[in-house]
Amino acid sequence: MSRASRGATPGTSSRRLKPSPAALQSEGMRRIFPSPERGCAGRLLSLLPPAEAERLRRRLRRYARPVRLATLQATRPISTDFGYQRGTPIDRYYIERFLSEQRGSIRGNVLEVKDSTYTERFGTTVAQRAVLDVDPRNPLATIVADLATADEIPDASFDCFILTQTLQYIYDTRAALCHAHRILTPGGALLATVPTLSPIVGREDNLTDYWRFTPASCTDVFGEIFGPDSIHVRAYGNVLAAIAFLAGFANEELTIQELETEDARFSMLVSVRAVKR
Repeated sequence: MSRASRGATPGTSSRRLKPSPAALQSEGMRRIFPSPERGCAGRLLSLLPPAEAERLRRRLRRYARPVRLATLQATRPISTDFGYQRGTPIDRYYIERFLSEQRGSIRGNVLEVKDSTYTERFGTTVAQRAVLDVDPRNPLATIVADLATADEIPDASFDCFILTQTLQYIYDTRAALCHAHRILTPGGALLATVPTLSPIVGREDNLTDYWRFTPASCTDVFGEIFGPDSIHVRAYGNVLAAIAFLAGFANEELTIQELETEDARFSMLVSVRAVKR
C-alpha cells in the first residue's frame, strides 16, 4: 500500500504525490478483479456451492487487493479477523503442521476444544470423539466445563487431548494444565499450541485474552506438571511470518520457504507435546 497523501497546511506549499508502483498495481488489479460481492463475480459465486464459493471469494480478494510487506505502511491491518477473510490464517499453518506430525498420538478416546475438526482430520485410530467447551450454547459440545475447574471430568478419560490456541483465554493456566494431565490416561498425550504473539481478542467475542507464551515459559509450566522429560516444546515462525500474521495476511500470501524458516527469537507460536507417565 502506498503512503496516504496529506492535504496542504494553509500557508505552506503543496505538491502532488506520484502514486507508488504498488498503488498502481493494486488499482490495476482492482479493475481486473472487482469486488467479489458485486457484478459478474458476485453472480458467478451465487451459482457455486457455499464452500467452493467462499474459497473463490477469498482468492478474488487476494487478487483484488494484493499486498507486499515492503509496502506495508498503514496503521490498520489488512484484515481484522486473523486473515480468514483472505484465506487461511498464518498460525493455522503451524498448528496443522504440528498436528500432522503428531498423527500417531491422536488415537483412542480423543478430546478437543470447541469442535472435533482436528480429531477428524488428523486422527488415526480414533475410538471416540469428545468436545469440550465452557459455552453451553455450543451444540457440538459433549462436555460443558471450564478446564481450570473441570472436576466433573473423570480421571484417565482420554488418550489424547487436542488443546490448540486456548490457554491464553484461561486465567489459571496451571490449574487447566493440571486437569489436562489428570484426565489423560497413562501414556496419553496432550497436544497444545499457544501464541507467542497475536492480535488481542476483545470481550465482544465472549473471551478474555490474558496471556502470551514463550518457549521458556512453556518448558517450565508444562514441565512442572508433566515432568521435564515428558514434554517436547517447539517454536514456529520468523519475523516475516510474525509481521504478516499481525497485519492480517493469509498464509497463501507467503511462500513455503517464508513460512518454514524458523527463528525462535521472532516465533509467533509454540507447540507442546506432553505425555502423561
